[in-house]
Amino acid sequence: MSQGVQVVGLYVHDQAEALAFYVDKLGFRVHTDVGNGDYRWLTVQHPDQPSFQLGLFTPGPPVHDAATAQALRAVVAKGAMPPLVLTVDNCRAAYDRLLARGVEFTQEPVERFGTVDAGFRDPSGNGWKMIQARG
Repeated sequence: MSQGVQVVGLYVHDQAEALAFYVDKLGFRVHTDVGNGDYRWLTVQHPDQPSFQLGLFTPGPPVHDAATAQALRAVVAKGAMPPLVLTVDNCRAAYDRLLARGVEFTQEPVERFGTVDAGFRDPSGNGWKMIQARG
């Protein structure tokens, strides 16, 4: 039996928009997409990491009241949530590929700490660091 973290969730403004971004632009795959009334459990996974799922969740009922959902959307839109990290083989090549797909970068590739990293945001404002794997 395998144990560990299986799903980490992000708050997104619009699940359809987030799904298009993570699948069409970043190359993730849909893992689970099920609805229960107004609630939608939507997870994607990186093709090279099938045991881990990234949840794309919208703040609101039944988990949050309207005021809390509005506050969470505002915090995410400001880019105030902790950044996520995507590891790639070649940061500059991945930057060029994702930029061509319309990904909004907040930082071009920079050499530091013995590797290369860049920064981008998803359509909801969640920040990502894209870091080149150390060879």
